Order: sequence, then structure tokens, then C-alpha cells
Amino acid sequence: MKRFLETIKHIFAIEELRTRILNTLLFITIFRLGSYVALPGVEPDQMNVSSAGLLGLLDTFLGGAFSKASIFALGIMPYISASIAIQLLTMALPYFQKMQKEGESGRKKLNQITRVLTIVVTLVQGTAYLNTTVPDEALLVSRSMFTISSVFVLTAGTMFCMWLGERITDKGIGNGISMLIMIGIVSRFPGAIYKEFVSRGSGGILIFVLEIVALYFVIMGAVMLTQAVRRIPIQYAKQVVGNRVMGGQRQYLPLKLNAAGVMPIIFAQALMFIPSLGASYFAEKSDFASNVATIFANYTTWQYNLLFAVLIIVFTFFYTAISVNPQQIADDMKRGGGFIPGVKPGQQTSEYISSVLDRITFPGALMLAVVATLPAFASLLGISTDFAHFFGGTSLLIMVGVVLDTLQQVESYLLMRRYEGLMKSGRVKGRTESVAI
Repeated sequence: MKRFLETIKHIFAIEELRTRILNTLLFITIFRLGSYVALPGVEPDQMNVSSAGLLGLLDTFLGGAFSKASIFALGIMPYISASIAIQLLTMALPYFQKMQKEGESGRKKLNQITRVLTIVVTLVQGTAYLNTTVPDEALLVSRSMFTISSVFVLTAGTMFCMWLGERITDKGIGNGISMLIMIGIVSRFPGAIYKEFVSRGSGGILIFVLEIVALYFVIMGAVMLTQAVRRIPIQYAKQVVGNRVMGGQRQYLPLKLNAAGVMPIIFAQALMFIPSLGASYFAEKSDFASNVATIFANYTTWQYNLLFAVLIIVFTFFYTAISVNPQQIADDMKRGGGFIPGVKPGQQTSEYISSVLDRITFPGALMLAVVATLPAFASLLGISTDFAHFFGGTSLLIMVGVVLDTLQQVESYLLMRRYEGLMKSGRVKGRTESVAI
């Protein structure tokens, strides 16, 4: 505990880091306050958004703003959708590939296209949201007037959330977009714990403690899945430049066990409503279709979780294939004078990296599928739905990933301060140059 308090003291002793943390807290407070401001012309208490399925997942990401018909009801999700679309186009179309290789100017063009696409996506999603999730009894004005005005308000709210995320990245700590999603998820955690504690009552204290312990080990497993890497050794050839020997050091190429992150779960979750929706159209004419609709409407059934796990595994391989390019890695290594010991540069290096990536992707996909289906098992064991969502799935992986990324940035500031302290103390009398073999 003493060491923890000393670390906190060191963090706030660094002026730049202290300013960034305070800026981040300010932007997060604005974001959370905006999630409680309802759209003009709607009664939030009359909203009835299901906590299961894709809509429940969106509501979790947005900290309840989706179900409250807030001005931030769509939050940053349209920007995420636009970013994914641009990323896929970058992999598929030469025009976007060329733009990506143009450096800083190309990156600015892609960001501008992403912003424009975000507005288009927000207009489409906002119209669908207002017409499908806002019932007539919740409206205080006519449907047409409410839809027209609210679409513009939702678009402005999404762009403001995107601006807040960019400000957090520039003036705060951590990745701003990911931070806003994590804050939306974490904001529901205290309420979920309280509901679970109340539901257990005074006689279920031991069970509640066991649930907290189980959650701790699940979080540790998610940290291991996020941090696990397969390091491939890379040797750089020695080069003599004048009287100095350059290169010759050994480095490592880190291939993540879960290179796809949370994207496979998001893609799979977006498709899981299709079987239930498709079967519901034929439910009145066929008992089989009625049973299918009932089965896939419940996320705790084994059929639902089996299909969910298969989709996650498939999307993990797909997203890893489009996000990690072994040929480009091999070409970059060859240009830099690096090679993998025992493997020829060029095509053989690319094939070797591909084979290693395939071998580590499968166990990573299995672990990702297990983490994604843990909330269903938690619900079957009697844990409340709100609390069970924190036992796995996208929510847990996003929280773990953002927290780890933020802690790494804080640690880098502390490390720089330590280096500055050593230099100012005068203990470093000189430096010797060495080449790592």
C-alpha cells in the first residue's frame, strides 16, 4: 500500500502528466453529463430497450445513453463503424492503399474521409434508432418533427463525442476513442455489483464473495490473452560505417496471440440476431422456425453459444489475415537488413511468419471464444444479467485493453522522470557504446 501511494505521489509530481490526467477527467465528466441529457421531445422513462442482444451490447458501450434516448445515444459507435469500413477498404482497394502509403498527408486524407463517412453513418443509424427503439408513447411531439430534429441532434452529439475522443488523445492520457467506450462500460459496473449484492441478500454473502473472486481470475485470464505474444528473433547484419560498427543486434518480432482484439466478437455479435430474426418471419407457419427463433433469442442456449463461438473463430482468422501482412513485414525486414536466423529473406520469411501466425491464431481464437461465452455460463449459474456481462465478452476485453494501454503511457512518463533524475544527479559520468550480438 505504501508503494502504491508513493507511485500516485510521483504521478502527480510530474506537471505534464498531472495536467493530462486532469484534462482526461474533465473530458470524461462532460461525456458522462451529456449521456443524461435527453433528446428534445421524448420522455426517457417510457423507453424500453432490451438488455439482451446487439441493442443491449450497444447500451453497455454507451453507458446507458442508448436506452435513455440521450443526445449521445449513438455515442462514438458510428465513428467506429466508419473506421472499420475505411480499414477494410484500405485492404481491398488500391486507391486507399496508395493513400495509406503517402505518409502524414495520406493519413490526414483518410481521417477526413472517415469523418465524412461518420456523418453519413450517423444519419442512417440515427433514423433507424429513432424509428425502431423510440415508441410513440414516449414522444411529446409529432413523430415527423421529432425524427427530423433528433437526427441532427444525434449527428451533432456523435461529432462532439468524436471531438472529445480526439482531445483526450491529444491533451489527455490514453486513446480517446477507446477511453470513451471503456468509461461507458465501467459506468454500469457499480450498479451491476450493487444489484447482484442485493439479489443475494444477507444469506448469500459467501456466494457473492466467490463471484468476486471468480471475476478476478477471469480478468487475469483476459490480461494474459491480451498481453500474450510469440516473439520471433530477428538478427540484423553488421555494417561498418567509417570507424564504427553499426547493426549486429538481435531484436524480436512480437506476434500477438490475439492480434484481432475484440473485433471478432463485435462482428459475430452483429450477426447473431439474424437466425432469430429470419426464423421469426416463418414462426406462425412452422413449429421448427418458431423453435429456432426461441432458441436464438436466448443467449444462454448451447446452440446460440456454439454458433457464436464458431463465428468468433472464423472472424478471428479473417481479421488477423487482413490486419497482419506477413509479406509486408518480410519486405520491411529485408530493406532494414534484418533476417530470421535459419530462414532466407524474402518469400521464405513471409511463409515462415504466416505459418507461425496460423499456429498461434487458432489457440488465441479458442480462448477468445471461451471469454466471449463466459457471460452465458455466468447467467446459467444464477448471476444477474447486468453483472454477468462483466465476466467476459467485448466489455471485459475493452476494459482490460484500455486500462493496460493507459498504464503503459503513465509508466513511460514515470520512466522518463527517472532518467531525468539520474542525469541531474551527476551519477552518470560517461557512456560506453556497445553492440548487442
